[in-house]
Amino acid sequence: MSLSGRERRILAEIERALERDDPELARRVAAINKIEAGGEGFAREPGERLRMWVLRHVWVIFWVGALVIMLLLVAVLTT
Repeated sequence: MSLSGRERRILAEIERALERDDPELARRVAAINKIEAGGEGFAREPGERLRMWVLRHVWVIFWVGALVIMLLLVAVLTT
């Protein structure tokens, strides 16, 4: 069931009032709406996606390095 034009205008007024009075709550509500609409997820800070990408790659490099060291130790100890 869709909203009437009057109902959409009232909701838009409520949204504007919320953004004006409590921008943090408005940001959170927008993030929830985005998640429910199948969006990308909770709104992130501008550089957070890059930091998470770097962090994941650092962990991968760490574990690959640990594996290489373990394999080298096994090779040295078995000869």
